[in-house]
Amino acid sequence: MRAVVQRVLDSHVTVENDLAGMISGGLLVYLGVEKGDSNDDLIWMAEKIIKMRIFPDLNEKMQFPITEIAGSILVVSQFTLCADLSGGNRPSFGGAAEPSIAKQMYESFVSYIEDKGIKIQTGIFGAHMMVSSVNDGPVTIILDSKSKIG
Repeated sequence: MRAVVQRVLDSHVTVENDLAGMISGGLLVYLGVEKGDSNDDLIWMAEKIIKMRIFPDLNEKMQFPITEIAGSILVVSQFTLCADLSGGNRPSFGGAAEPSIAKQMYESFVSYIEDKGIKIQTGIFGAHMMVSSVNDGPVTIILDSKSKIG
């Protein structure tokens, strides 16, 4: 499982000009599910995101996790995070989980975070989405559950 996490002042996602999800202050999470991802990957990823201390204290030091700032999370499915360019310049997506499995993992990820009491919004799985955000910092973190990067 791979994720790109951005600290944002606001973010929203639209599908065919309809608002799908919107947050004011918190995290924008692009989530890619890979073949072989398990519940352990899901829990590692969700817990890492929930506990990341990337929100500033009064001295602008990254000190607080999302739970301490009462922020929200906008989760957007993004299978392109599973791209492999080792064979040339055109990406291969053979490492991405099958859509039905990826959707189940995506929904479980969202539920896991929701169950922790964090306000969450989402895009629409599998849809062509337009994502807008104001990155705060900018702060952008890349996570990979297989290599435990992040």
